[in-house]
Amino acid sequence: MHIHTLDNWQHGHDFSFIHEKGERRTLQVLVLTVITMAAEIFAGSVYGSMALLADGWHMGTHAAAFAITIFAYRYSKKHAADRRFTFGTGKVSVLGGFASAVVLGVVAFLMIIESIHRLFDPRVIHFNEAIAVAALGLTVNLICAGLLHGHHSHGHEDGHAHTHHHTDHNIRGAYLHVIADALTSVLAIIALLFGKYFGWNWLDPVIGIVGALVIIRWALGLLNDTSSILLDNHIEPEQNRKIKQVIESVSDNRVSDIHVWKVGPVDYAAMISIVTHFPQNPEYYKELLHDFHEISHVTVEVNHCQEAPCMLPDGKNT
Repeated sequence: MHIHTLDNWQHGHDFSFIHEKGERRTLQVLVLTVITMAAEIFAGSVYGSMALLADGWHMGTHAAAFAITIFAYRYSKKHAADRRFTFGTGKVSVLGGFASAVVLGVVAFLMIIESIHRLFDPRVIHFNEAIAVAALGLTVNLICAGLLHGHHSHGHEDGHAHTHHHTDHNIRGAYLHVIADALTSVLAIIALLFGKYFGWNWLDPVIGIVGALVIIRWALGLLNDTSSILLDNHIEPEQNRKIKQVIESVSDNRVSDIHVWKVGPVDYAAMISIVTHFPQNPEYYKELLHDFHEISHVTVEVNHCQEAPCMLPDGKNT
């Protein structure tokens, strides 16, 4: 029976990265967005501008996305030490970014439907009032973009005193929502100006469709990034090759199985099975991976090969 503490053989599993400043900035953006959303929806309905109305509802869904972002941060913080999460709550922010991307895509799709409807059923547009409100919306969007800019990609100091730059997908989702808002505001202003001075009222819904297509492209990019992490498909094959190369460069080590996956914004976990005639303790093999600073959790299985030679599944011998 062990009579000593296990503290020296245990470590934490909190791989979340709580971005306090990003959370505060997102809350500020949420308040500004809700106020501007109400103004644009009201003005778009009263003054007959589809581009302005679409921008208002667009901002409304972004407000929901910002609420998701804030929830993800607070949930990560609250459950950081909860052992029900095998590797902590590091992926909660990624899930928040995924949810934001889904909302972004749904909104863009609804914008396309409403814009097509307006092409065949045009409305009277009060240009001066609609332009003023759209300009106000753009101003707010630029302020919000300034608040979030630089916070969706930042450095992290680890135990080896190296700085790693990573993307906070939660903040990135919020930032893309703000940029999408700014884009739809710019397009709304352009459409309204051409409608006012050239009588091109049809441009208002067309611009709504163009803006929606651009937003869909952004949403797909964020979906691709976040889903690959959620499905443990984020590690590059070249990185796996380098890990195997380092281990197999010593003695007669052969890596028979390797799994590396992301467990947080900056942290990876690895499970590695090694076959060798000259087995060492697991710490020896972990030390070989010392330069792979992003790998925070390593499990090593050492298999003693007592045959000469040992044949691995790839047909190569140890």
